Amino acid sequence: MLIGEVARSVGLETSAIRYYETNGIVPEPERTSTGYRDYDKSDVDLLRFVRRLRALELPLDDVAEIVTLRTHGEAPCAQVRVAIAREAAEIDNRIRDLIGIRDELIRLNAAADQISDDWPRADVCHVLEPEIANA
Repeated sequence: MLIGEVARSVGLETSAIRYYETNGIVPEPERTSTGYRDYDKSDVDLLRFVRRLRALELPLDDVAEIVTLRTHGEAPCAQVRVAIAREAAEIDNRIRDLIGIRDELIRLNAAADQISDDWPRADVCHVLEPEIANA
């Protein structure tokens, strides 16, 4: 298969496939006599696996390590489990941060509803800079 066919088959852009190859995430496939990439079923399966890992938003370093294990005939499941646990914990941290930001936005919006827009300093946002607006 040529790169365009593979891209459609696995749901990746051709540029993503080239990026993964250029950066050593996946090995480069064989080439035809005219220099075109020539993918076989194992290449397609590997790229489908990589797409799944990236869909889980695993970092490229983890993906590369997992792919290396797989391409060397080792079961990558233990490393996959470590990576997904780490990513799940990171998502939990981001969710906590986002909840904090959302709560602050709600608080600021409620405070802004209680404040008149008629302030002596037009160059200051009294919602975000009340200490300056009151000076």
